[in-house]
Amino acid sequence: MAKKKPEIRMVSFGQYTPFDKTTKDLPKILEFTTTIPAQLGVEFGYILEIKKSRGEKLSFCIDHPPFCDDSGEIAPPFVGEVHVQSSDWRFFLGDTVWLPLEDKLGKWTLTASLMGKEIARKTFTLVAGENPVGKSVDNCLQ
Repeated sequence: MAKKKPEIRMVSFGQYTPFDKTTKDLPKILEFTTTIPAQLGVEFGYILEIKKSRGEKLSFCIDHPPFCDDSGEIAPPFVGEVHVQSSDWRFFLGDTVWLPLEDKLGKWTLTASLMGKEIARKTFTLVAGENPVGKSVDNCLQ
């Protein structure tokens, strides 16, 4: 018997409420947009709905502007894998803005792949916004 073809839909994208990884609840959409204010704690990304793919491996990549990691090196893109947990599953792929804000500005491209095939791609642009903590932090790129 032939395997059923996965059904994939991007439910929402843009700015969200904070994501709490300790619960199963996904963040709530605040605004559909690809322009994100670079303000401390702003959450952005997209939610995918995936049907008929239980147990399959979902790979993801968050490609971001160059900034330094804790060891002072340029941070590579964030990558990972998760398994589709049910036959009707929703998944949030995103990030949140953290200090220093200045080195997070620019294009962030979030991609997801299922069974080796790209199923979603969205590019967000983080733009300068008012810094709510009122300070600037030097980084390794200066």
